[in-house]
Parts: sequence; C-alpha cells; structure tokens
Amino acid sequence: ANEFPSALKGQAAIHNVKVKPKAAVLNMLKRLDKIRFRGPKRDDFLDLPESPTGSDTECSDDILLRPRPSIRDSDEQRDPAGFGTLSVMQDLRSESERLNEVKGHLEIALLEKHFLQEELRKLREETNVETLKQELERERSRRLDLEQKMKGFDWLYDRFGVYIEDFRFQPEENTVEAEEPLSAKRLTENMRRLKWSARPVTNFLRNLSALSNWHSVYTSAIAFIIYMNAAWHGWAIPLFLFLAILRLSLNYLIARGWKIQWSIVPEVSEPVEPSKEDLTVSEKFQLVLDVAQKAQNLFGKMADVLEKIKNLFMWVQPEITQKLYIALWVAFISSCVLPYKLMGFMIGLYAGIKFFIIDFLFKSCPKLRDKYDTPYIMWNSLPTDPQLKERSNATVSRRIQPVVSRSSLATIPAGVTREEESGRSHSTKKGAFHEIFNLPENERPLPVCENGWRCCLINRDRKIPTDYIRNGMLYVTENYLCFESSSSRSGSSKKNKVIKLVDITDIQKYKVLSVLPGSGMGISIATPSTQKPLVFGAMIHRDEAFETIFTQYMKIMTTANPET
Repeated sequence: ANEFPSALKGQAAIHNVKVKPKAAVLNMLKRLDKIRFRGPKRDDFLDLPESPTGSDTECSDDILLRPRPSIRDSDEQRDPAGFGTLSVMQDLRSESERLNEVKGHLEIALLEKHFLQEELRKLREETNVETLKQELERERSRRLDLEQKMKGFDWLYDRFGVYIEDFRFQPEENTVEAEEPLSAKRLTENMRRLKWSARPVTNFLRNLSALSNWHSVYTSAIAFIIYMNAAWHGWAIPLFLFLAILRLSLNYLIARGWKIQWSIVPEVSEPVEPSKEDLTVSEKFQLVLDVAQKAQNLFGKMADVLEKIKNLFMWVQPEITQKLYIALWVAFISSCVLPYKLMGFMIGLYAGIKFFIIDFLFKSCPKLRDKYDTPYIMWNSLPTDPQLKERSNATVSRRIQPVVSRSSLATIPAGVTREEESGRSHSTKKGAFHEIFNLPENERPLPVCENGWRCCLINRDRKIPTDYIRNGMLYVTENYLCFESSSSRSGSSKKNKVIKLVDITDIQKYKVLSVLPGSGMGISIATPSTQKPLVFGAMIHRDEAFETIFTQYMKIMTTANPET
C-alpha cells in the first residue's frame, strides 16, 4: 500500500516532465524544416554514417541525450507486475527516437551550413568583392579630388561657359523641307514677290546703263568728271564706299517717311494686277505654262553663261582662251613689278574711260563693236554645250558623205580645192541641200538651223488631206525659207516648199488649236502666192525659229539690194 502511492507519484512526476520536452521538440522540428528548405534537398547530401563531417562530440550526443536509468527504474523493469514501469519505458523509447531524429536534422542543417559557406566563399573569390570595393573607394576619392579642383574654375565657367558650349560638336540634322502643293494662287503670288524683290537690282542696272549711254548728258558728264578726278588722286575705292554710305542714308530717310526719288531713267509705274481668286482649269493651266516658259528661258540663259565660262577655262576654243592666258600673265608680271598704288591708278583710269567713252562708242556704232570690242567678240564666240554637240554632229555627218566621183571632180573650177568645194555645200539626209531645193550652191542653212527644225506644214489652201498637212524639216538660208517634206524622195520634189524671204508679207506666231492651253507652237507666214497664210506647226523650238526667221527677214529688207 505504501509502494503503490509512491509509484503513482513517480508516474505523475514522469508525465509532468514529459510534457515540456514534447513542445520543445515540436518547435525545434519546425525551425529545422525552415532551415532545411532554404538549402538544397536532403537527398543531395550523403548518409549520416558516411558523412565526413561527423565528429566524436556529435556522436557522443547520443550518449548524453539518453537518460540514465535509476535503481528504481531497474527495479521496476525487473518487476513484471508493474504496468507503470512498462509505459514509462515505452515513452522513454519514443522520446529517444525523436531525439535521434532531431539529431539527424541537426546534422543535415550543419551539412547545409557547411556547403552554403563553401559556396559563399567561392562566390567571393570569383567576384572579388573586396577588390571591387577598393576600386570603388579609389574612384570616390578621385571624384572628390576632381570636385575640389573644379571649384577653382567655377568663375571661369560662369563667365565663358556660354561661349564654350557653342563649340560643342553635335551631329548634323538632315531635315527635309516639305514641298508645297502646286497652286495657281500661290504661283501668282510668288511671281509677284520675285518681280518686286528684283526691282531694286533692275533699277540700279538700268540707271547704270543709262549713265554709260549718256542718257542724261549733264548727269553723265558730272559723274565722269567726279570719277576721273577721284581715280587721278587714288580715291576710287573711297568714292565707292562713300556712294554706298550715301545710298544707305537715303534709304534710311525714305524709311522714315521722306519722299526722295532720284533716277536717271524715269520709273514707269506698272499697274498692279488684281489677285485672281477663281480661276478655271484652262486659266490655271495657261498660267502654269507661262511660268514654265519664263523659267525655261531664264534657266536657259543662266546655263548658257555658265557653260561659256566653263568652256573658256577648259580650252574648248584655244584661240580665245589663249588671249585670256596672255592677259593673266601680263597682269601677274605687272603686279610683281609695279607698285600697287600705280596699279590701282591704271585700273581705275582704264575702267572710267571704258565705262564712259569706249562702251558709249561701241553701243552707238555696232559695226565698230563687232570689229574692235575684244571682250564682246570673245564672249559671243564662246560656244555652249548644245552648240558644241551640234558642231560635232555636223562634223561627223560631213565625214560620212560619199566620196566625190571623178566626173564630179572635173566640174570643180580651177584653183578651188576639194575642201573648199565641200565646205560650200550642205548635205541633208537625202542629198545635197542646193540640189533638193534647186537653189544656188552658195545657199546654205544658217548655223542656228544647220540640222533643221522638225515641224509640220499646214497648207490651208489645199483640201486634200495628203496635201493639207506634211511633216518635215524647216531650214533658213540667207535669202530663202525651205521646207523639206519627209515623204519626198532624194532629189527635188513637188512636196518641198521654198519661200523667198523678200516675198513674205507677214510673219507672226500662231496657235493652231485655240482650245488647247498655251501660246501655241506654230509660225504663220503670208505670201502673195497663197490665199491663206502657211502655218508651220508642232515646232518644239518655235521661239528660236521665229527669232531667226524674223531677224534674217529684217536684215534682208534693210539691205539696199536684196538678192532675188
């Protein structure tokens, strides 16, 4: 009886002691699970008995964790009748198993820690964190040093920083300007703006030309005396500078509201064209054609000037370029030998005499200008690229001409060489020019129309379609206007047309179809032998042909004895 209560008390004490280890074991298991899932899987590690990291102290934990059985426990185990002793032993075994499991988890955690430390060490060795930290510290120290040094230049940047920024190189931006759509209103406005903008330049050139032509005798005489006096004393350049200052002063007074008008040639007030708001399609098309014609003529003149300058310096005409070459050598030697004051005096004196006297004489006497005005002759003799091309084509066509037979050589007069005889005649595609049109041998096409103008002859006196319109080439000689029909064969033909220039009673530009826009592409020529004027239509170079025919016609009409 005394032993049973004591046994119950011992069992209760054991149960009280058992509750606390269960809670601690559960918390430790939860923490170990967290640590285990952070690292690699448990299967990746070696078995615990094979682990090389297991030390003797870790293995001795099993001995320390196992409870030492007391004398009473050994007695209770020996007592087979004690049921409490058996249950206590079972609990102790389950606790030891759990402790062994906790020990395994601890060993796994230690292994995971060891492998993680090894990986961290390898990463540190590969990345060289310490070296990077040292470099970063060095860069920071350099930056601080630079900031300290740059503080001394702040005042310099504050004063000259704006100018330094201007020298910063930036990539060039290629911007494409948007083109405006074609508009008749905008086209008319641009034409008016161009005309008004060019008016000061045109007025200045007109006054300069009037001064050279002695349009106003008193004004030109005063200007000549003032200029020659300034050139004699070496004041030519100060005179031009004073004139420029005077012009700006007058422009200032005009801008302030003063009414100052001085011009040698009186200005003609042109009527202001009203702006055309509502234009029909044909009027717009006609406006575009007029602008295109003006642009074509302007660009043609500019191209002629540039091509002549290019051909002058490229020795296309050696006899002309040779004169320029000698003049440049003379000017170079004179500039090396003579003093510059004397050179300026000579140039200024020559320019005044040339502008006021020589040019006036040459403009008043055209024949004298054609003989002795060297710059004028050189400029007119310089060819353009189209003229060079025509000359080369004419040279090639002359080389292709058939060899003159012996019978024809017998008809050449004595003292005339073969080259002179061949130079007298001009050949077309169908034979000699004078043979086709039954003209004298000295009648040859003018250099402007050496290859002819392609056109169609409209004879309104004929009613048959084959005779009404004929396609062919138009030529102008010194005394005749010749039309070669393309349907005619070699030799003379009735379809060819020859008109004497002296027989022409009227010549004017003609528009074949009035319904079409534009100024037309035809020339109307009236003669006494035709009831209605002949029309040469579909001419691409109509204006050039008209100017050539009209000029040659006026030349013949003004001569005393025109050839018949």
